[in-house]
Amino acid sequence: MTAGQGGPPPPPWPGYGPAPSAPVPAYQGPTFEERPLSVRAGLGGFVGAIVLSVISTAVTFLNWDTISAPIIAELDVPAGTDPDAVRAAAETGVRIGLVAALVFAAVYGLFVLFAWRGRNWARIVLWVIGGFGLLFGLVGLFAGTSPVPFLTGLSFFQLLLLLAGVVFLAQRPSNEWFRYQAWLRATGQAR
Repeated sequence: MTAGQGGPPPPPWPGYGPAPSAPVPAYQGPTFEERPLSVRAGLGGFVGAIVLSVISTAVTFLNWDTISAPIIAELDVPAGTDPDAVRAAAETGVRIGLVAALVFAAVYGLFVLFAWRGRNWARIVLWVIGGFGLLFGLVGLFAGTSPVPFLTGLSFFQLLLLLAGVVFLAQRPSNEWFRYQAWLRATGQAR
């Protein structure tokens, strides 16, 4: 009997069967996450601290005579040294410090911008800068108050904003969002 006469088909040739399909991967990456409130609030705290720092720098510059008078009065000027030269040197030093503070605020703002874009290294830099800011800010608050009470109030609120920024960026939703952003960049889905 042949296959054309209605009989059963011939047996298949010996060998391998069809290749199995690829298994579904167990891990397909993290789920989509929008920027969580903890990231927005943490970076907002850092932005607020930067703004208060710039305001504090401007107030210091505008009230330099009030701030510098007690400091210069306490200086022991060596004999034969011109007190006006000491005052001029101090004012030059303060001006350089004020310009450096503004440059630091601009660089600080760049770190906030990179963290906003999901760069975890920028978040770590903000933690370090924020930690040093908290440490030295507390030392400054306990060391004594400024002759300008407004500056003391600004530094207190700046410390609170730094603390909020550090704490919010350390929360679990922030960690997951930064991990998700790193995964997007690693897989070529984001810049």
